[in-house]
Amino acid sequence: MLEMRAAWTSVWAPLAFALSVGALEAGVVVAAEPLPPPEGPVLLVVSGNLEVTNSPHGAQFDREMLYGLGLTAVDTTTAWTDGVQAFEGVLLSAVLDRVGAHGTTITATAINDYEARIPFEDAATYEVLLAAKMNGTEMTVRDRGPLWVVYPRDAYPVLMEPLFNDRWVWQLREIRVE
Repeated sequence: MLEMRAAWTSVWAPLAFALSVGALEAGVVVAAEPLPPPEGPVLLVVSGNLEVTNSPHGAQFDREMLYGLGLTAVDTTTAWTDGVQAFEGVLLSAVLDRVGAHGTTITATAINDYEARIPFEDAATYEVLLAAKMNGTEMTVRDRGPLWVVYPRDAYPVLMEPLFNDRWVWQLREIRVE
């Protein structure tokens, strides 16, 4: 028995350590930390196939929690505004990683119940942003906020295709991972 433990330790332990370090460097969460409850108004609910939740409804995020995942800036045109707009928010992939989401489809739902189905791989492939600010100002419900799904369409010509416009959900309130 002791020989088996020594063999495992000498052969498999370094491999397990290397894999876990590699996963961390690749941005993969090895052991998901608990998600604290929101302290402010809930801006986003993530539900569905998740490993980490903080409520019976799934994972709830307030503004501070979202911003804590790291802010990213994207300058791009939209089909609804004139010229290039400066957006700032959290990458959709960061939110999905934080809650340990697994699936093939994301259903993004707006305050008015508009829904769009987004392929899961879009989050990483196109660096989709959950924008909270446009041109330096936090967005409100009146101006497509508090969150707007934004694709960096100027960086990828394919994103100019009309089918992607349906995925730009503004007044986003929920993401369901299936």
